[in-house]
Amino acid sequence: MSRDGERLIETVNELGSRVGHLLSDMVPPAAQVHLLNAQRELITALMLIYEHRVTATPAGGRRRPASTGARRAPARRRPSKRVGKIPID
Repeated sequence: MSRDGERLIETVNELGSRVGHLLSDMVPPAAQVHLLNAQRELITALMLIYEHRVTATPAGGRRRPASTGARRAPARRRPSKRVGKIPID
């Protein structure tokens, strides 16, 4: 993980702990557990999104497996078997 990713985790954790301390007097203990679990899930989702964006190929390029060096030709459409006009009564 990059240093930026580590800083992001630290910032989100710090923000979460500060908000948790502020709300600890107003929120019952059972609700605090649920909020902490939700916070962990949110942090995990944010980190996965961040890592995906950092490791994605630029300009929406398509990744190819490293073992294959050849590109496949684009699929061509076959011409329709119906060549003439269809009579309408």
